[in-house]
Amino acid sequence: MATFVVCHGAWSAGWAWAKMHPLMRARGHRFITPTLTGLGERSHLARPDIDLETHIADIVGVLTYEGLEGVNLIGHSYSGMVATGVADRARGRIAQLIYIDAFVPRDGESAFDVLPESVRAQRQSGASSSADGWRIPPGPMPPDTSPDDRAWCEPLRVAQPVKTFEQQLTFRNGPLTLPRQYIYCLRNSPDDRFRVFYERAKSEGWGTHEIDSSHNPHLTCPQVLADLLSAIAR
Repeated sequence: MATFVVCHGAWSAGWAWAKMHPLMRARGHRFITPTLTGLGERSHLARPDIDLETHIADIVGVLTYEGLEGVNLIGHSYSGMVATGVADRARGRIAQLIYIDAFVPRDGESAFDVLPESVRAQRQSGASSSADGWRIPPGPMPPDTSPDDRAWCEPLRVAQPVKTFEQQLTFRNGPLTLPRQYIYCLRNSPDDRFRVFYERAKSEGWGTHEIDSSHNPHLTCPQVLADLLSAIAR
């Protein structure tokens, strides 16, 4: 049995990984999907000072209070930022770091730093023009998302505190030396914003994998993702 902890993407929460739980349990794994502060069922805690460090602390707290060791830590999308920070802070608890179509920041970079300029400007504008000036409205779901999944997900996606994208990640323990894997979704967004991280992973000798999916394989092809994660854990 392997233990997986998921750092979910922006505007999302642990609920979005519901399809994965029975699949991973059937494969003998423990699969934990905490929700980051200010999102999902914790959206009532949203406030303007929530930042990247808040979300890193959320996941470090799960690892600590659940007594987890040898964790396969997943970072999806925005939460490549979160997972990288957690891997820096709690290295002794992590077996490997698995990015799924995710940002891979270097020391001193924020999510806004690694986004294409046009996307960064759009999200900054969305936050500044929101009712309270500090929430980024949810981005669009991939076009191949099924009508049923849209009906399930769209009412539950909530705006994200802008400081989670603004705050730069600072490594506290030197360069990361943990084993790392990158899963790249082939049917990506028009700007293909995650390709650069996949190419970096290949150039640095990480485990690299391709999946015939758009950005949310946990929604659109969970069986395929569960098989791939099981293989990676082995």
